[in-house]
Amino acid sequence: MKDIRIAAVQFEHRNGDKDYNLSRIGDLTAAATAAGAEIVCFHEMCVPAYTFLRRLNRDELIRLAESVPDGPSTSALIGIARRHGVALLAGLLENDGGRLYNTCVCVTPDGFLARFRKMHAFINPEISSGDQFAVFDLMGCRCAILICYDNNLIENVRITALRGAEIVFMPHVTGCLSSPMPGRGLVDPALWQNRERDPVPLRLEFSGPKGRGWLMRWLPARAYDNGIYAVFANPVGRDDDQIRNGNAMILDPFGEILAESAALGDDVVTATCTAEKIALSSGRRYLDARRPELYTDLVEPGKSEPVTRPGWMLDSQAGPQNPT
Repeated sequence: MKDIRIAAVQFEHRNGDKDYNLSRIGDLTAAATAAGAEIVCFHEMCVPAYTFLRRLNRDELIRLAESVPDGPSTSALIGIARRHGVALLAGLLENDGGRLYNTCVCVTPDGFLARFRKMHAFINPEISSGDQFAVFDLMGCRCAILICYDNNLIENVRITALRGAEIVFMPHVTGCLSSPMPGRGLVDPALWQNRERDPVPLRLEFSGPKGRGWLMRWLPARAYDNGIYAVFANPVGRDDDQIRNGNAMILDPFGEILAESAALGDDVVTATCTAEKIALSSGRRYLDARRPELYTDLVEPGKSEPVTRPGWMLDSQAGPQNPT
């Protein structure tokens, strides 16, 4: 890969307000390019917003969904990329012949480049899971996209690395969710509303086990184990009736954080990703040391159909909850 400067962005989206969200994508892309970014990554489903989709029926989802690459939001993203001379990654709800997908698109000033459909969709049963990895060349780098929960399954990140990915873009909507894990849970929306008068209580929530503390359990490991750059983008603030912690960050192939946001609001962080770290990383040595003949259990079919059951759908007493 070549040395390249990348931005990870966090912002507070608005439910179903594509015009507003696209305007923030445009403004924050301008800020990223002013900081020297050549690639800018936004969060999961940032164009329509995300968590409120759990309450929508199929007809309502269809009205929000668009075709890719010829839909209006993809066209708008290409326009932003052209105005600022950068590549963009952003999320939307895709309609492909009546099947709905949680999709991230990558566009450049030259147009549409790649798409990835989340492989572990669960916010609404009307949204289908994708079944293909996306590994592609972008500005002299080999890149991949995995959306939110896809990154929690270690096999997914490993496969992209085996297919040559040097940079994995990881758009999320996560953090500050209900969970049986000790210390995790929701954040009181009143703390967000009062953040300018009294920021300390919210900062403690965002930096503790509900937010950054949970990310640090697994995100550095994905980068370290596979010798890849990990670009984490996440919304901040109100996401329907919940609060998200942002913490946009970029990690290197040693699992070290190159840049991260602690802002209690919209923000851009940038970092220069360099080629030599990949070759020196432990993760790349681990890839070379693999013995696939010992790993047949990893690809044996399970005893039942796969079930995506994230922690925030679980109640420590009652078990799995309704996935909508």
